[in-house]
Amino acid sequence: MLTPRHQALLATLAGMTVGVAVFGTVLAINRDEAPAASPNVANSQPTPTPSAGDGLQADALQYTSQTFGSEDDPVTADVPTGWKSTQEGTRPRFLDPTGVWQLRFDARGSKQTPDEQVEARAKSIDEQDLTVISRDNGTLIYTYVDKVRGPRMGLSRWIPADGGKRTAVEITVGGRPQDEAGLRAVLERATDTLQLSGTNDNRPS
Repeated sequence: MLTPRHQALLATLAGMTVGVAVFGTVLAINRDEAPAASPNVANSQPTPTPSAGDGLQADALQYTSQTFGSEDDPVTADVPTGWKSTQEGTRPRFLDPTGVWQLRFDARGSKQTPDEQVEARAKSIDEQDLTVISRDNGTLIYTYVDKVRGPRMGLSRWIPADGGKRTAVEITVGGRPQDEAGLRAVLERATDTLQLSGTNDNRPS
């Protein structure tokens, strides 16, 4: 027979056991209701896009060889890696994923000299606030203001043929004024790696 003291002790132990069970149940419920951490949070960052203060960095560019032109007169040159062609054939245009920068070729040739091409292009550009920065050695460098994209910069170069009497290929890069260093690097790389088939016919002017 249990004494009153023993009965009180057993009641206390029973109460503690129930309390522990209830506490464990609450913890389990809270754990089940807590939102699970998304495994893709670390990889959900959007692809960076150039901002107003960014510029195309020449030393950050990598290049891939691209072939265009025609089957009879293929042309090869290096293009920044990741820039995709939006037009095939003799007049391909390569755009970076953001659409801010571009590299364009015209491999049809011309009977005009590179210097004549420079002068003709400078007179034909119909853009707001056009400013010609230089027009030396068959290369035209200019800035203007696009109604949608704002301040822009273009660099166009005509590659001579037949001792400078004709033009073989036009290379044009475009971006923003703060991209000038990178745009010059892209233009120089395309010029240095340009390879013609040797049978390109120059189109009449």
